[in-house]
Amino acid sequence: MDLHAKIRTLPTEPGVYLYKNAEGAVIYVGKAKSLRHRVSSYFHEGRAEDAKTGSLLREAVDVDYIVVANNKEALALENNLIKQKKPRFNILLRDDKTYPYVKLTLGERFPRVYVTRRLRKDGSSYYGPYFPANLAYRIVDLIHRNFLVPSCKVDLTRFHPRPCLQYYIKRCLGPCVKELTTPEVYQEAVSDVKLFLEGKQTELAKSLRTRMEEAAGAQEYERAARYRDQISTVEQLQEKQRIASVEGDDADVFGYHYENGMLAVNLFHLRGGRILDRREFFWEDLPEFGLDHAGTSVPTRPDEQASPEPGAATFHPGTFFSTLLEQLYISQPYVPRNIYVPVDFEDREALEDLLSEQIAGARGARVNITVPQRGDKRSLIDLAGNNAKQSYDQRFRVMKPNQRQIEEALQDALGLPERPKRIECFDISHIQGAETVASMVVWEDGKMKKSDYRKFIIKTVEGVDDFASMREVVTRRYKRIQEEEGKMPSLVLIDGGLGQLHAAAEALEKIEIINQPLASIAKREEIIYVYGQEGEPVVLDHHSPVLHLVQLIRDEAHRFAVTFHRKRRQMRDRATELLEVPGVGESTTRRLLQHFGSVQAVKQADVAALSAVVTRSQAEAILGHFRK
Repeated sequence: MDLHAKIRTLPTEPGVYLYKNAEGAVIYVGKAKSLRHRVSSYFHEGRAEDAKTGSLLREAVDVDYIVVANNKEALALENNLIKQKKPRFNILLRDDKTYPYVKLTLGERFPRVYVTRRLRKDGSSYYGPYFPANLAYRIVDLIHRNFLVPSCKVDLTRFHPRPCLQYYIKRCLGPCVKELTTPEVYQEAVSDVKLFLEGKQTELAKSLRTRMEEAAGAQEYERAARYRDQISTVEQLQEKQRIASVEGDDADVFGYHYENGMLAVNLFHLRGGRILDRREFFWEDLPEFGLDHAGTSVPTRPDEQASPEPGAATFHPGTFFSTLLEQLYISQPYVPRNIYVPVDFEDREALEDLLSEQIAGARGARVNITVPQRGDKRSLIDLAGNNAKQSYDQRFRVMKPNQRQIEEALQDALGLPERPKRIECFDISHIQGAETVASMVVWEDGKMKKSDYRKFIIKTVEGVDDFASMREVVTRRYKRIQEEEGKMPSLVLIDGGLGQLHAAAEALEKIEIINQPLASIAKREEIIYVYGQEGEPVVLDHHSPVLHLVQLIRDEAHRFAVTFHRKRRQMRDRATELLEVPGVGESTTRRLLQHFGSVQAVKQADVAALSAVVTRSQAEAILGHFRK
């Protein structure tokens, strides 16, 4: 059955349709109140001549569909399929900044807390998102200090001979060592953390006060003092939240700037009536988002829908924001009560209903997606639009961001606890296992610091074993830092993939360095793996200044390692050539090279010159060897 015949058999119920190419790959996903009417509309007179619609229809050879009960189900299903299939004719959310969540690993024997940027169905509880991003790290640090539940990478399925530094500085109960704590005490701390993250401060404060009184009654004054400090922390946070709730509701505000087929979007997060952070999105080569609701977007101002150039596709802001909001909010644990957008769109009310049902269990409040026309809310839209224009200029007009902005973006992209001041990068170099060496280069305060570069000759590894070589060099470097009581870098960067990353992590764990930010950048793919969240690799845009910085440091480490390896190989080769002379050993070779400087100079010397360093018989033997 050809495509046109199949379209005539489509039902008139609401649903989702999927266009496929000749290889069976899904190239476009759309939703419809009536599947047959929507899909057949692509073939109406004049639609195929549209630049982007035409390119889709030329590639599509088949269409599948899924019938659903109503438009809300179609919205949810379309969003899931777009995220799953990533069809190239759809809008795909490209985010330069993702906000972190706090993850409580309830499925573990001794649960821990982490900062993560990806939600998984792994039995853990997730709280957030938090912005600015460092808020999540401050919350986790507060949990370490007050509830002593750690974020370490230590294997807690078995006991270890001694605890790490976190236990001694009173940021961990020490579940890694037998009898430092009990499962009951640890579970009590985890329950407190859970109440704290869920925002149940009143309940938590009441429970802590009861335990404090019991501990004081039993004359366990140290434990009672710890509960007292926890109560103080919880009450201070309660007061801050109460002030924020009086100041105003939560809202997200969108603005955009479209020019020359490229788009920048700014999203302002208002919490408690204050702008807490800004999020940027960019599209350099816009997909075919004019297809699904072409002509149905409702601009609120004459300039809201850009006029296309002759033969170009039309940018439909309404269709764009419909899909963008779906991908941003559907299935997310938190959605603000108010979402302000610059243009109206066809499925706005259906999306409102869907998001309201989604958060009903959490807050019982309704989500409102509105298009402000005047007043303070319209001013917020205009402010976001003006900032989107600035973002567009900085991204697409190649305005170089300042160093602090790059460092903050690197901190955000890799989830670092602080803005990076010093990065140390390692690389291994060898040729078929011969003369294996390693390099360490240093980036500090915005530039490479060559005075701190280090070279390493691998001593304990035989043959080709990059992982063992990486373990040796990382151990040597940071064991010395420990002995000299030096400061660890903001980030340890490894040139390589997951194998090298895990080798470096094993080396650090063996010398009891815990929670050191550690990442690797894989060659070819240019994917960054962050230790502790290897399942969530960081894939940066190829224009990203953050990626350029990481590549710069990685390439410098590789250059330094290769240069050192080449020198070692040259020394080995020239020494080997002299050792082939009968009667010339290692000590004689060393004296000759020190005196003449190179094998070439030795070759050009006569017997008299050579006799100044070696015996006459050796001089004649050397001369005869090179003449042959």
